[in-house]
Amino acid sequence: MEYRRDQFSALLCREDFSLAEACLLIAQDAYPDLDVGHYLARIDAFAGTVKSRLSSDAFAEQKVMVLNRYLFNELGFCGNAGDYYDPRNSHLNQVLERRTGIPITLSILYMEIGRRLGLRLEGVSFPGHFLVKLRVTGGQLVLDPFCGGEAQTEADLRARLAQVLPQREAAALALPQYLQAATSRQVLARVLRNLKGIYLHSEEAQNALRVMQRMVMVAPHAAEEVRDRGLAYCKLDCFRAALADLEVYLERRPHAPDADEIKNKAAALRLVCARLN
Repeated sequence: MEYRRDQFSALLCREDFSLAEACLLIAQDAYPDLDVGHYLARIDAFAGTVKSRLSSDAFAEQKVMVLNRYLFNELGFCGNAGDYYDPRNSHLNQVLERRTGIPITLSILYMEIGRRLGLRLEGVSFPGHFLVKLRVTGGQLVLDPFCGGEAQTEADLRARLAQVLPQREAAALALPQYLQAATSRQVLARVLRNLKGIYLHSEEAQNALRVMQRMVMVAPHAAEEVRDRGLAYCKLDCFRAALADLEVYLERRPHAPDADEIKNKAAALRLVCARLN
């Protein structure tokens, strides 16, 4: 397990790392025998099939049309609306095996195939629903891989905003602020937050802790992630590790709204650790 986290850490140090590879390394926590190379080769094969159907001078919109037809119509990839919170939807190997997933994992697959086709696709952390955008002559296309790669109109995007914001506010806000390209680390953090929420809800503490360990690597300066890992360690009776994380949190966020609560928990942990010596 430690070796796999070292692999993940080394990958994150690269300037332009593969999102697919990073997601497959994350999935190894749940699927220890997962062969990362096998699934990367499968993505290569998908891209190869699409490329074989494109003319050498195909422009971006043509590539998108052929990609959509192959991935969603022929292969049958689709959004899993019926069982959205199944953790398999957040593991890229399972998305490839089952040909279904949630917006962010389908978007990662879409971007990875697109990258192999020369499409400069970018992830968009749109509120409540991850999307993909592509800069084209005269503007940009916003695409939804969860819904077959459909292009999103301004009305579509505002309707999505209205699902998570008051309708009047959603209608008045400037869309560009919500369509900023997400960095690779931000994309991974969103994948991990989804898994973290699923495992915490189902009270799978050990699985949640593994996700949190990855999250702290992806977002090392996020004090709240360190705090949450400390609380997870505490639930698993890893008292020294829990105390170390909570002390780091208090050092970084001494005036946090929950600082007093965490101070009390840290004090109790110090007593427990003293008895263990």
